[in-house]
Amino acid sequence: MYGDLHEERLQQVTGWLRQQGARSVLDLGCGSGTLLTLLAADTRYQRLLGVEHMAEGLAVARQALAAHLGADGLSRVTLLQGRYDDPGLPLTGFDAAVMIETIEHNPPERLGGVAQTVFGVYRPGLVVVTTPNVEFNPLYGLGPGELREAGHYFEWTRQRFRQWGRRVAEQHGYLVRFDGIGEQDPDRGAPCQAARFTLPSG
Repeated sequence: MYGDLHEERLQQVTGWLRQQGARSVLDLGCGSGTLLTLLAADTRYQRLLGVEHMAEGLAVARQALAAHLGADGLSRVTLLQGRYDDPGLPLTGFDAAVMIETIEHNPPERLGGVAQTVFGVYRPGLVVVTTPNVEFNPLYGLGPGELREAGHYFEWTRQRFRQWGRRVAEQHGYLVRFDGIGEQDPDRGAPCQAARFTLPSG
């Protein structure tokens, strides 16, 4: 049901990374490595690191990367098992970080730690966060209270996502811009919502 949206999301995110001129990228919650495989095929990205706390996901990511990339591509990718709210991980010094459909997999009580670690400790120049727009769910045939995946702790309205994003940006000195990904509904917005956080230059 969400396959076309996933492809559109990947294309939009990679476009933002190119626009930023990023050459080193963190994929926080990299899952099966789809984004990393896409980025590693492009030689502009010299340093790629994926973080995933599920060992099964990392195993799939390793297999996908090995199947699709040559030695050069593989040499630019590192996979790390862990949680991206761990400030002790070696994740500083990257141009950009991407969190594709992963923020909603965190219990609400951990969101403060996620924001503090990603924006306050790792502190990349660009952070892209995408998450489902719960207002769109009825158009997928979901009833009240139903979420798109069993592993989601929450799915935010557009207003709630903007409140969170603006607060994070203000607390950590970033600028933030909000976008929709996927076909827009005039009343419910896009199925996927995105925030682009950037550190002011200078």
